Order: sequence, then structure tokens, then C-alpha cells
Amino acid sequence: MRAAERTTKQAGGSGARQPSTGLSVLDLFAGAGGISEGFRQAGFAVVGGSDSDPDATATYALNFPEATSITGDIRTPEIKEQILDVARSASVLVGGPPCQAFSQMRNHTRLIEDPRNALYREFVDVLRRASPMAFLMENVTGIDQMGVREQIASDLGLDGEYLVSPQILDAADFGVPQTRKRLLFIGVRASLDVSPPQLQGTGATDAVTLVRLAGSHRPRYQIVVQDSLLCVRVADALADPKNTSVVTAADALSDLAGLPVGNRDDEIAYAGLPEAESAYQRQMRAGASSTLSNVQVPRINEDTMLRLRAIPKGGNHRDLSDDGLDRYITGQRWGQDNGTGRLSRRHFYAYRRLHPGIWAWTLNTKGDSVYHYDQPRALSVREFARLQSFPDRFTFTTDPRRGMIEGRHDGGPAHSRYRQAGNAVPPLLARAVASALAATLADVRGRQVLQARTA
Repeated sequence: MRAAERTTKQAGGSGARQPSTGLSVLDLFAGAGGISEGFRQAGFAVVGGSDSDPDATATYALNFPEATSITGDIRTPEIKEQILDVARSASVLVGGPPCQAFSQMRNHTRLIEDPRNALYREFVDVLRRASPMAFLMENVTGIDQMGVREQIASDLGLDGEYLVSPQILDAADFGVPQTRKRLLFIGVRASLDVSPPQLQGTGATDAVTLVRLAGSHRPRYQIVVQDSLLCVRVADALADPKNTSVVTAADALSDLAGLPVGNRDDEIAYAGLPEAESAYQRQMRAGASSTLSNVQVPRINEDTMLRLRAIPKGGNHRDLSDDGLDRYITGQRWGQDNGTGRLSRRHFYAYRRLHPGIWAWTLNTKGDSVYHYDQPRALSVREFARLQSFPDRFTFTTDPRRGMIEGRHDGGPAHSRYRQAGNAVPPLLARAVASALAATLADVRGRQVLQARTA
């Protein structure tokens, strides 16, 4: 059966790298390198990555020493030329260009013509000039709400040069312990005579939900399974720590529960941690050294601790009493005061606790966007990385230069590491796409070899 005709299934699996595919990948707008890590695990050679953020490219260079790491704005001629030099040798081009104007379309202006979408236009231009065998462009699902999916597919198709398949995938359906929906545009050069692969995951996110049960007693959260055989199988996988096809927050984090709050040391010896308690934890530990990095846990004030103790596993600000919604509970003044004496809307997105029996919600870039399901504390960058499916051998760092150097975001080194981890494409999701593309392109190669032999 041709790759174009089959549905590719890839969920979870070993964290070890697959044998080399003989294919290579260049990652634009790479950030820390989530897509690159997934493609590397699938057997691709990572030849380069670019980003304008020097802290992100410091992480990229550290973790992909075999690749060319390019720091700078792709719109700058010298940076663009460096990227094109690498792009012309890559089998596959990948990236997630920021598109500032997606939510502000008007007067039927085409996305690619809007000056605010210059980075998106640069991705299309590199694709046109490098002409790789295939590409992956990913972005937020909000694009669909703007009704521009077909317009983007047309831009990427380059007047018929590429066959393009847009598809929405949720990372939790591919062995990632986090729900994270992305709109992917997968393209294959039309001359190869195959269609882009269609991916299908476990269906877990449609099969299982977390429901708030309110009553006379303290609210609690319960996992509800839809009534079908497939859903029951998903629920069984969710409850089995040996199964990596569907992964819970506890499967990802339970061995790190004892990380101390306020610890300034960002490394810890594995010898000081419990043994891996799930198959997913063993998968994440594979290939790591004797120490684990990025384990600092932020300090926490007394007000926040009191609120977390009042919020059940899986809960949020809705579970706080009226007193718990006061801006300052103990009288200690901290953070910005909105003048109302109450928590503001922006706080509501902070007071959320994981549920150990299901995957995490979508992470953002802030360290207080999620709290531990058992311990009254925020998560470390390493725990963010676990929920994103980065292996433990992957270290997040920053450029050693101080101050606001060109391309750097405000917030300091600690915030940058959370930002890098929270913004990334989950490697296991990227690996699923990479494996599907590798299978498709392997069919092309096999057909070409057969034709050569019979010529």
C-alpha cells in the first residue's frame, strides 16, 4: 500500500532515536527546538535551526551541536542568506512562523500580502527558493476561526509545486501528557507523485474528559469516559503507567514530586530521586547523564500556598471560597494591586492545579500557569519539559550575555527558560509527523529504485 493511501498512526513510543532515514531537516523559527528534537528522534539529520531570540538559539546550539544554529532576524539579508545556504541541502523544511495579522484580517487582504505577516512570507520564500522534498508548517488553531486555512494552503502550494494537507492534531493523542492542539500544514513536492500523510492518534482527547462535580461538600474533579469500546480502551491505557500511548500528569511527573521549593541549584543527581515510576518516565530518562537539569522550583508566598491548599486536584479559582478571592489574604503585599481588593481576571489563569489522572491543559510561557497536583508549588522548567515531552537529556539555557541584547525578550533567564519550554512544539507530536513523512518519502525512494532497475 502506498504511503499516500494509508493513515499513519504514531502514538508515544520509545524516546530512543530511530535508525537514520537518510533525510535531513532545517527548522525555521525554531525556538528551543521541539520540532527538531522530534525529527531527530525519527531518524532525520538536523542540519540547522534559526531564531531571532539569542536565548532560544543558545538552547538550540547546546542540544543540537551537529547543526548550524543561526541567530537573527530572517528579514535581514545576511541572516536570510545563511538560512538559504543550509536550506538548499535539507530534505524537509519545518517551522512555525508568527503571523500577527491572522486575527485582524479585513478587506479580503491576502495573508501573504499583509506587512504584519512578513515572517510567514519569509517561510514561503525559503520554501520556494530551496525547494525541499517536503515541509511542515505549524501554527495555532485560531487560524481556522479566521477562515484562512485554504489561503495558507494555496500560498504553500506554490502554484501546484506542492501538495498540501492541513490537519489539526492534539498532542495528547500522540503520547504527550498535555492537550495542545496545533494546525499543521504538511506538504510534499507534487513531482514525487505521493500525497502528504494523514496522521491519526489515539483519539484520547475525544474519549475522556475531566468533569467538575459540585455539591454540598468540597467540589472535586472526576474523569468521565465516553460510552464506546474505543473509549474504554483509552481509559484503560490512561490508567496503566506501563502504557505510553496515553500519558497522565502523574505518569510524567511523579518521580519529581519531591523537588524542593526555592532551591537555587538547577541540577540534581538522579541518585537523589526515586526510581522511574512509569514507562513514560523511563522514556524521558533514556540517554540522560547522571544529573538532571532545570530543576529549580520558584519560591511561593503564603497567600498562594493557602489558595493551593484550598483547590482540589484538577481545580482552579472557581473552587476558592469568597475569602480566598481576596487580593491579600494574610496582609502581605505582593504583586500588582488592581484597587478592588479582589483577585483580578489575570489571576484566574494562574490558580490551576493539575489532575494526576489525566494530561495537563495547554501550557503557556509563565511559571505560575500551572501548579502541582499534590505539592503546593509551581512546576520547575524540567516539569514543563516533561509535560511537553522533551527528554531529560534536553537542557534549557540562555545566552550568557547580560542585559537586553538584540532579539532578547524581557523577564530574565528564569522566565526565558519557562518561555522556551512553554512555547515549544511537543517533540513527540513532531516525531509522529516526521515518522509519517519518512514513510512517505521512503515509498518514493523505493519506487524510484524499482524504476531504475527495470529501466
